[in-house]
Amino acid sequence: MTMNLNYMALAVPVFLFFIGLEYLIAKRTGKKIFNFTSSIANMNVGVAERLIDLFTAGSFYFFYDYLHKHYAMFNIKPTILTWIALILATDLVWYWYHRAGHKVNLFWGFHVVHHTSDEFNYTAGTRITVFQAVVRTLFWSVLPLVGFPASMITTMLIVHGLYPFFTHTQLIGKLGILEYILVTPSHHRVHHASNEDYLDKNFGDMFIIWDKLFGTFAKEDQEAQYGLTKQLDSYSFLWQHFHFLVEIWYAAKRENGLVNKLKIVFGSPSDFDPEIRQIVEKKFLSRHKVRVRTQKFRLYVIGQFSFMVTILFFLLLFEHQTDLFLQIMTALFILITVINCGAILEQRRWVFYLEVVRGFFVILTTFYYFPHPTTFAVFAILTISSLAYFSTLQKQYLNTLYGSQSA
Repeated sequence: MTMNLNYMALAVPVFLFFIGLEYLIAKRTGKKIFNFTSSIANMNVGVAERLIDLFTAGSFYFFYDYLHKHYAMFNIKPTILTWIALILATDLVWYWYHRAGHKVNLFWGFHVVHHTSDEFNYTAGTRITVFQAVVRTLFWSVLPLVGFPASMITTMLIVHGLYPFFTHTQLIGKLGILEYILVTPSHHRVHHASNEDYLDKNFGDMFIIWDKLFGTFAKEDQEAQYGLTKQLDSYSFLWQHFHFLVEIWYAAKRENGLVNKLKIVFGSPSDFDPEIRQIVEKKFLSRHKVRVRTQKFRLYVIGQFSFMVTILFFLLLFEHQTDLFLQIMTALFILITVINCGAILEQRRWVFYLEVVRGFFVILTTFYYFPHPTTFAVFAILTISSLAYFSTLQKQYLNTLYGSQSA
């Protein structure tokens, strides 16, 4: 009997291989393009996107298929010419989606996660959120309406999704004649830069021709400064995802009348009041961090991340052999771990509660598959003991992680 494996899971070790290779080359050549905390935060976003894609990718296919069957203007068949047309159309739609993502506050609230990193390397290429996937799908819905079948679109989107990962690097210089056609690392460094001359430039994903055609092209001629024009200064997984949406909500809340509120939501990020961030950070983001006296938390984060990525790989690989309950429990465990890693990087005390939640998922899953009285008795004893010594366990955990002054 042949096992039905999901070979798309191989993208995980492939991306990690190239990240590791880039790191080794950068270290050997003396180029400081990696920062531990930022790199982990970047890859945390990528892990979450790969995980959530497990539950959403199929729905995107059925959405395209439904539109094609019921509303397509033409019935396009796969030929060499139509594949060429599709890749050009896919990239053109991406260009306008991407441009809207930088020009409209609501869309920027979904896309900003990709630009939050203050470093530019392959780890930054993994910063893709499920929010972006949903918005892109709405833009790309024009493709099945024209007549491209869902099978062609999803195949093309896999190729189109792999290419931009390799443009997120500082180790590759300019590529000669390819600079006139393709989006190269040089072009994309410009896009990720916060230099005033580089803002809102080079929106293309595979082809640079759209930027040259629509007047948004800029050549790399000065050293780039990466990140946002006003850096976020937080590695929290949750805050990196939701901070600008919270800012939009708070800014709109202060306005009178529906029209003024809509102007905030659909206005331009360049016109957005930069002081709003300081207000919402003071209101929603705790500034109470542990004064770290050890670096053990870094080793713990590396261990957690390695374990989490391994689980993710096997979950994706054996997707078709895994029942829904185990998929959901594993996904929740990984999501809590992603949040946990970000909180530890921020040296937060409340990470202990996340450990409790992860333990709960492990207990629940174990009892679901092994509903034996002995299993229940063992977990009951562990739970009662943990509750009885909760404060002691919390203090010991924080002391071990952060040092003796953390509790």
